[in-house]
Amino acid sequence: MGCGSQCVAIVIVSILMQVSGAIPSSPLELITSSTGPTKIVLLILAVLSFVSWMIMLAKAIEFRRAGNAGRDFMAKFERTHTLDEAAEVSAMSLASPQKGVMTRAVRFITETTPALAPQGERRARLSASQVEALRQVLDSESGAVRDQLGRFVPSLATIGSVSPLIGLLGTVLGIIEAFIGIATKGSGNIGAVAPGVAEALIATAAALSVAIPAVFGYNIFAQRLNRIDGELDGFGSELIALMVREGRI
Repeated sequence: MGCGSQCVAIVIVSILMQVSGAIPSSPLELITSSTGPTKIVLLILAVLSFVSWMIMLAKAIEFRRAGNAGRDFMAKFERTHTLDEAAEVSAMSLASPQKGVMTRAVRFITETTPALAPQGERRARLSASQVEALRQVLDSESGAVRDQLGRFVPSLATIGSVSPLIGLLGTVLGIIEAFIGIATKGSGNIGAVAPGVAEALIATAAALSVAIPAVFGYNIFAQRLNRIDGELDGFGSELIALMVREGRI
């Protein structure tokens, strides 16, 4: 019994010595001591992480400005009673998604000759086909504004889906390194396996740390884009309703 306990203790100490000698004591040492392919994988992941965070920061600022300017524009637009007043509000307002749609609508109305001029009415009115053309112009401009705000947002989805695959590549390379260590040392002890397994784990962890924020950012910004798209559709309907009340349609 005593000899058995001593043997177990000796084996445990031997394993701990092998682990401490094979695995670096800090993540930085683990990265610096990794093989060339693993370092390349980690470098690619670092670049993707930097790009995704820059996109998220820039888009957060852009969406915040667009939201504030849009709310200010709508607060002023709701107090207007004619298209001319709305055009003046648009000219004096800060850049916003609604201002872009309003500017395009005013240009279309200015360049379009009303088809209907009933007797006894002071103002000619747009025909049904012209109103439909105006609606298409509003939808087209809303789509253009949405595309402008959504630039680089799909890149977050790409980074979120590609990063785990790159991490998987690092994992495979680490496992290959582990088997090479076993073949080189001629044994399957922890000292031969641990370095490759550690490289595989750090590549996987790095990939997840890149992919998770990117996917979160993409979902958040996609939701905001859908909200802005709905707001622009509602603004187009309110603009046409304003023209109806004024007698332009």
